[in-house]
Amino acid sequence: MPKRSSSSSPKAVKPANKPSQLRIIGGQWRGRKLAIADVDGLRPTGDRIRETLFNWLQGNIVERYCLDLFAGSGALGLECLSRGATKVFLLEKHPAAATQLRQHCERLDASNGEVVECDTLGWIEKASKEVGKNISPIDIAFIDPPFAANLWTAVIDSLESSGILSPTAIIYIESPKEQVITTPPHWELTKEKRTGQVCYRLFQRHQIDHAQP
Repeated sequence: MPKRSSSSSPKAVKPANKPSQLRIIGGQWRGRKLAIADVDGLRPTGDRIRETLFNWLQGNIVERYCLDLFAGSGALGLECLSRGATKVFLLEKHPAAATQLRQHCERLDASNGEVVECDTLGWIEKASKEVGKNISPIDIAFIDPPFAANLWTAVIDSLESSGILSPTAIIYIESPKEQVITTPPHWELTKEKRTGQVCYRLFQRHQIDHAQP
């Protein structure tokens, strides 16, 4: 089955001044400021992009199961917790960043936020054996990897084949604006915007009708 691609050839994004604090922009912890771990390559999603993203997601977060595949500062996963998500998995490979995320969850009394220090692709493989048992299907997934790692294709393919996404899951993807993003044909691009050198997109997954030829 063919895949769909959006955008053109990839281009590097110039590094920006990294903020030292993260501000939660909505929900029960609106306005709370949290420290960001001093980790090379950590690139928190900016306030402007997050405001647009969560306007897109408005009404879709409460009582949903969310997966922040490259949690970093927690800008996306913690925002979901603040806005009423039932459960959020925050995956983070770097020990210092993962420790910081755990501290944030403890400080916010966010027991429904589960920080996992792990390799993202390894976690997906493991979760594929637990979905429906110890892990509920994921309603919203955030794919915002370190840009230099070029992990979009591997993560998209792993997510789709793992069976951990709900039939109508929403998937957010953030990338350099020139990065080619290839998705399964039943992932419908519903929103797309560019801010500076970054492109961010929202996809709606549709259930496959296997009865059709």
